[in-house]
Amino acid sequence: MSGHSKWSQIKRQKGVTDAARSREFTRYARLIMVESKKAAGNVTDPGLAAAISRAKAANMPKDNIERAVAKGASKDASSMDAVQYEAYGPAGTALIVNALTDNKNRTTQEIKHLLSKQGVELATPGAASWAFTKVGGSLAPNEPLVEAAGADEERLGSILNSLDEHDDVQSVYTNARGYENIGD
Repeated sequence: MSGHSKWSQIKRQKGVTDAARSREFTRYARLIMVESKKAAGNVTDPGLAAAISRAKAANMPKDNIERAVAKGASKDASSMDAVQYEAYGPAGTALIVNALTDNKNRTTQEIKHLLSKQGVELATPGAASWAFTKVGGSLAPNEPLVEAAGADEERLGSILNSLDEHDDVQSVYTNARGYENIGD
């Protein structure tokens, strides 16, 4: 009766959930480091306090949060830069990818590679941003939303999943109906 071990199932499921939580905690840690650097480690700063509260809402451990604040406030902290990429996906859907990185060139090439594997190329800055309106700290798609159906919907889902799995990517916004609230 191979393959029916309860322990094997638990181990596999735990590995999947642990990997997803690890990616989420890494994203929050990077965000906290950037905000900590801006606030010089002052946890009462609104930007840093908001980042910490979002991390706490995701059940990020307190010691991980403190470590990220300390790392961002230290003098030898690596410079984390916010970058934004724009592209057009299947069925003409506009994509905006926000990322935090310590090496813009590496991240740009990795995002280009992820998109090119899906048959999508990066657009010039400003090419897809017209399809969105900035609302608070996020982007909302303008009307009318693009309908992606059938094979286009599957390709779009695959693109969004591959971008979501990348460590540097913080949020992805699209103007496809049914995917408009993917960011943050």
